[in-house]
Amino acid sequence: MRAGVLHRVLLALVGLVLLLLGGAVLAVGLGAPPPSWWIHSGPHDVLLTEAERTRWRGAGWWWPAVLATLAIAVLLALWWLTAILRRRRPAEVLVDTGDGDRALVRGRALESALAHDGALQQGVAHAEVLLHGRGTTPAARIWLQLEPYVDPSTALSEFTAHALTHARESARLTSLPAEVRLRAVKHRAERVT
Repeated sequence: MRAGVLHRVLLALVGLVLLLLGGAVLAVGLGAPPPSWWIHSGPHDVLLTEAERTRWRGAGWWWPAVLATLAIAVLLALWWLTAILRRRRPAEVLVDTGDGDRALVRGRALESALAHDGALQQGVAHAEVLLHGRGTTPAARIWLQLEPYVDPSTALSEFTAHALTHARESARLTSLPAEVRLRAVKHRAERVT
């Protein structure tokens, strides 16, 4: 499972738990009968008793510490949310045209061209490409699904020499770092007679 998917699932679960807990507190507060295991006995029950609320009244640090802790928790949650939702894929790649100007190439177009070149390679059943990084210095994550008869080191060397080099030269990039993951196509065992 990729890290982004894991973060989204965790965030959804935390949000769902908080939503259910808040909805249950609201329902009991509006007069719904609480279940037997509920921490409050009814709508007029308070979250903190007067003794619990006034326990630290003499300490001047208590409420500022509580508010600072809550503010930090909210800021960390917002930071986590923006980190998850932030676009990590470059929408466009800046290409030097060679005449002093620059052009923009869609990131998805470069991904699909690189995947297409990789899939045309001998012994590659399927190729997936994902660009990440900045538009001026992109990097690629590549997944190649190899046929069972292909030597992985040969397939990697051929992919690097042809498809990856072609993509880098076509986009006139000084470098195109890539992480290539290889996996074999699932196949039935051959019978020997």
